[in-house]
Amino acid sequence: MDGTNGETDAMLTAIQDFLRRETAGGILLMAAAALALLVVNSPLGPVYDAALTVPIRHVIDDGLMAVFFLLVSLEIKRELVVGELSTLAQAALPAGAALGGMLAPALLYVAVTARNPADLRGWAIPSATDIAFSLGVLSLLGSRVPGSLKVFLAALAILDDLGAIVIIALFYTAELSLPALGLAGLALVGLGLLAWRKASLWLYVPLGLFLWACLLKSGVHPTLAGVAVGLAIPVVQADSLERRLHPYVSFAILPLFAFANAGLRLSDLSLHLLAQPLLLGIAAGLFVGKQVGVFAAAAVMIRWCGARLPEGANWRQLYGAAVLTGIGFTMSLFIGALAFPGAAQAEEVRFGVVAGSLASAVLGALLLRMGRGKNP
Repeated sequence: MDGTNGETDAMLTAIQDFLRRETAGGILLMAAAALALLVVNSPLGPVYDAALTVPIRHVIDDGLMAVFFLLVSLEIKRELVVGELSTLAQAALPAGAALGGMLAPALLYVAVTARNPADLRGWAIPSATDIAFSLGVLSLLGSRVPGSLKVFLAALAILDDLGAIVIIALFYTAELSLPALGLAGLALVGLGLLAWRKASLWLYVPLGLFLWACLLKSGVHPTLAGVAVGLAIPVVQADSLERRLHPYVSFAILPLFAFANAGLRLSDLSLHLLAQPLLLGIAAGLFVGKQVGVFAAAAVMIRWCGARLPEGANWRQLYGAAVLTGIGFTMSLFIGALAFPGAAQAEEVRFGVVAGSLASAVLGALLLRMGRGKNP
């Protein structure tokens, strides 16, 4: 009995530690995005543009974000093996909600942009949830939000990330190079051998870099190298690496990505821009599609599939959490850059992501602030 209690306490401690790290990173992420908006709309705007050259953006988007995806894959693996997603009963509600939260925004986006075939490539942009940003908003509400709801949102966002990784691998690849893919396959075999032998974590570094270079040449997005390395590392070693990487990702890489991608010129805002189907599809997908998809799927899971409301939470609070999943930000901006690599649609993508994410953050926070009370 004591052993069971010890395991439960250890799991709760791990969850609380994870949430603390994510919420702190989310607050810094918001600050970095706000700073970018201030800088680009100030006399320093030309300096901002000059600093963020194409090579610098490639370093951030293709290089540093591979480390972010490594951390994401470590989190996914831990949750699937020993965490909140390790049993069917635990995973049912966030898994169902995550699936609804990916399908509904994509369908709404397609409906809005259907008359513009070139825009359809961005269908996955509003399907993602920014785990750090959404949990950062939750943290600002303090004790008004039950801890179980934070765990639910974290698990849902992790599954969203898994879905985004699959989407990137399947739909956002360039023309493939078979020789480079063959070398990447050899690197994957090497990672498997390292995992089998439970080798030192340091041995994954050169092999991971080699895989990254192969994917860069292959046409598959190189950030998926981080995913492969993270999934290969055994769980007993993953926790240690996750703790080491988390400060660098949360307090350096993600804020840098946000600063580089959230610089919107308010002078560019016009009725013409706001009426563009691409912008409207992204904003509507995040703000409307995510909340409808997540809440409807969660309601189905609870009413008819045996899932339960998060402990201590009511339906109003669950809906507030569903609205927060519309904070796409980091992953949505990243997918947007893959879907539309040219500069032509960049402003529409950014404005759509920021507008949908900001509206979701504000409404979700208001609903959760007022969400205490008995279930209807």
